[in-house]
Amino acid sequence: MPAGVLHLSSLVGSPLLDSANERLGRVDDIVVRLGESETLPPVVGLRAVVGGRNLFVPGRNIERLDDGGVHLTTTKLDLAPFERRPNEVLLRADVLGHSVINVNTARLVTAGEVRLVDETSTWRVAGIDTSLAARVRRRLPRALRGAAGTDAAFVPWDQLEPFVGHVPTARLRLRHRRIAHLHPSQLADLVEAASHDEGEEILAAVGQDKELEADVFEELDDEHQLEFLDARSDREVASVLSRMASDDAADLLLELPQDRRMPVLELLPAAKQRKIRKLLGYNPSTAGGVMNPDFLAVAGSATAAEAISSARKRDLPPEALHTVLVIEKDGTLRGLVTAGALIAADPKTPLLELGVTAPPSVTAEAEVPEVARLMTDYNLVSLPVVDGDDRPIGIVSVDDILELMLPDDWRRRYGLARE
Repeated sequence: MPAGVLHLSSLVGSPLLDSANERLGRVDDIVVRLGESETLPPVVGLRAVVGGRNLFVPGRNIERLDDGGVHLTTTKLDLAPFERRPNEVLLRADVLGHSVINVNTARLVTAGEVRLVDETSTWRVAGIDTSLAARVRRRLPRALRGAAGTDAAFVPWDQLEPFVGHVPTARLRLRHRRIAHLHPSQLADLVEAASHDEGEEILAAVGQDKELEADVFEELDDEHQLEFLDARSDREVASVLSRMASDDAADLLLELPQDRRMPVLELLPAAKQRKIRKLLGYNPSTAGGVMNPDFLAVAGSATAAEAISSARKRDLPPEALHTVLVIEKDGTLRGLVTAGALIAADPKTPLLELGVTAPPSVTAEAEVPEVARLMTDYNLVSLPVVDGDDRPIGIVSVDDILELMLPDDWRRRYGLARE
């Protein structure tokens, strides 16, 4: 390794030497402190085994670290038993061999080795080696390890977020701001690829933003939705469902144990309850079963500016606004206009002058394959669903159809969240 760089495995098990170069014991682990700052975590000491006892050696007593061991500035040690202090992490026990999140790639990676760097006389965690070779190397006897590998699998620490929920004294958990920029589907992939405890830790961090938490639950597969709702109270489950899209909330409600469905449903806001109860009346393999009852419909006489104003006033998710339905005075479907056309149009232009198209629509009883065929034939991202009087009652989005067409285990099959 270059000067000023060490591997954790070269320190763990190495001799602990006093200022007279006499062996006092051996190094058992390296202690670093995690914080909110973006600086690399500093080494604050080490856990050593001396005379069969675990002791803490503070950083101020360390003269230098090298492949030959840890050299101290003193011949005396505090014999008090080792105890963790808040936000201290043991690199061997808590990081090495554990999963961490690469926040740049939204993947779980395993710390096969931990690299330390001497930065202005302070040793810090530089990053990890994720390669299989690193894992094999550290398990070899010290005399057989040889030189370290290349930097190809090295990940800098500032790209990583460790799981510390298992650390008894860690006041910090996954930092919300480090992972909140990830897409909900990426976060869901991470939850599904992680262990249960790690998944709980991700959801706890995500839960600081209740809207984001609901978006993540929408992306989880049925099995993991139930896994992470099982220990929550009915009120907590209802809180998640109340922020989900109505169609996704209805699907998840049906996945709950039967004795929990009605109590959870009755805890939802009245408007949400009505939408979900209506959706539950449709066969899940039909347009009614996959449609979203939340959509924007405006009169054909409205201008582009008025349609955009209506969109701003409605509490609808962005994906529900890709297409605006255009209706006649009696509420029947006239056609649709895309959000792009509205943005590009002169604000005073009536919708009927924007080239409103009259795409096919389906009734709630239409089978999903027929819905998929029509959306493919007409190159649609949204398909209106109408009642017997040709009034819109919902909209089917292309992502809902794609999700139904993919195999149930497609996320696991492609290993999207683990390197």
